[in-house]
Amino acid sequence: MGSETKTCQNCHNQFIVEPEDFVFYEKMRVPPPTFCPECRMVRRFVFRNERNLFRRKDDVSGKEIFSMYSPEVPVKIYEKDYWWSDAWDATEYARDYDFARPFFEQFRELMYAVPWASRIITNIVNSDYANNAYYLKNCYLCFGIGYSEDSAYAIDGIVKNSFDVTSATNSELCYDGMAVRDCYRTFFSYACEKCHDVWFSRDCVACSDCFGCANLRNKQYYIFNKAYTKEDYEVEIARILDGGSYHANEEAKKMAYAVWQAHPYKYMLSWHNTNVTGDWIVASKNVQHCFNVAELEDSKYCQNVGYVGIGGGKDCYDYTLWGEQAELIYEAVQCGNACRDVKFSWNCWPADQSVEYSVHCHSASDIFGCVGLKKKSYCIFNKQYTKEDYLLLREKIIRHMQTMPYTDAQGRIYSYGEFFPPAFSPFAYNQTIAQDFFPLAKEEAQKEGFIWRDPETHEYQTTIDAAHLPDRIADVQDSILKEIVKCLSCGKAFRIIQMELEFLQRMSLPLPRECPPCRHAARLRLRNIPRFYRRQCQCAGEKSGNGVYQNQTPHTHAADHCPNEFETSYAPDQKEIVYCEECYQAEVV
Repeated sequence: MGSETKTCQNCHNQFIVEPEDFVFYEKMRVPPPTFCPECRMVRRFVFRNERNLFRRKDDVSGKEIFSMYSPEVPVKIYEKDYWWSDAWDATEYARDYDFARPFFEQFRELMYAVPWASRIITNIVNSDYANNAYYLKNCYLCFGIGYSEDSAYAIDGIVKNSFDVTSATNSELCYDGMAVRDCYRTFFSYACEKCHDVWFSRDCVACSDCFGCANLRNKQYYIFNKAYTKEDYEVEIARILDGGSYHANEEAKKMAYAVWQAHPYKYMLSWHNTNVTGDWIVASKNVQHCFNVAELEDSKYCQNVGYVGIGGGKDCYDYTLWGEQAELIYEAVQCGNACRDVKFSWNCWPADQSVEYSVHCHSASDIFGCVGLKKKSYCIFNKQYTKEDYLLLREKIIRHMQTMPYTDAQGRIYSYGEFFPPAFSPFAYNQTIAQDFFPLAKEEAQKEGFIWRDPETHEYQTTIDAAHLPDRIADVQDSILKEIVKCLSCGKAFRIIQMELEFLQRMSLPLPRECPPCRHAARLRLRNIPRFYRRQCQCAGEKSGNGVYQNQTPHTHAADHCPNEFETSYAPDQKEIVYCEECYQAEVV
């Protein structure tokens, strides 16, 4: 079968279904999608609340607990341990399928009738302020991470004794970093691998004692990409950092960012891959249009899947979040840990098999349209069937979904083969990763059919303005732990916690002036969004096309403009100098 051009029923842009896509859809026994890849991705993103916790009542004990669901969500919430216990049974909510009504309409009623667990956490110790996390010890406000300890304000990664890091993997004693992998004592840096004692650097590999650098390999004692002796390096760094001064730190950051912008960026952030397109891809093979994935194979349109050493997945399309040896996953969010043949589902794990249109189901197989089931098979709408009756009813429901589809308030049609409508999500658009990547104003989000909830307002009387904090960490007293600090950016209140202060003192780092959400937002601005463009290499022969960067070595295309084209997440109007693989590799030193 050849390629086919389709029109997205949401954004009305055209998209192409390639021959290999049809092969995958046939393997999964599903029809081709009617939404374009980006609209499908955003639709899944609104089912992921990455880092918001709310206080609400446990519907069993009545006690106030932390939950990933705001009190406005009309569903019963059970504290995690009770939800996982045998004290209740989701099959008590079983119901017959009604062929007089659309599937999605009925499923939404079941979805909100069955109780949900307050948070998604497993094997955590002294880490109550966490969610979407497992195997944590002594962690605070950490989200989407695993196998981590003694850390705070970490999102998406595996870390130890690190603070304010995003997408950091197997890193220790790191601070304010993004996409740092296998790093030690790496601060204010982006896209660095196997580095230690590195500051304010971008895309450095196997470097140590480097400051404000870009595109270095196996280097030591460099400042702003200039080599120093060990003695001169130590003197100059001491002068620049000025004893852990906040203002000196800010000036160093400005100078480092200028160096970053003056050196080429590789068209995609990738390590150790074979035949991949997208961005932020690690140790993967034959993956296309993917973002932030690791150890993934033969897959397309996936985001935030897998960790190196733990595993990603194979044969997956339109898969957002998790991995761990997952296989044959399609249009799913937060499903993983040896799952196989899971489609149109949210938060189903571990080792689920042949699961469709299900939510909060675990260790299940051969279920369709179920909510909250554990270790069940051959169920539809939480009702138990024999294998034979299950298979017959499943096929009948699929035909019914095709002949009586669901239409949402925006006129979008949902038949068998589409993920849940955005309005089914318990999360507001502005509470999810959709807002992180594709920010919308309240009116825009509501117009497109997304839920919006205005943030809760807390009246905390701040005791000190961030602008008045001591400049040097050496001048900070333990009394800072009792202060309520006013954020320099948003004006909201935040506190410095004990282990954070001890870390900053140990590393001679200044106190932060912004609250954790603002610090996270600042890191996100270093990262492109998962939207891809067709562009040509900006190497113009002896220098970059904009004349800013002078090439250090001759390239194979000599003085001519490089003819190579590629898919990249760098938009044409961005200021970064973007080189192809060949030209970039010629310039890293």
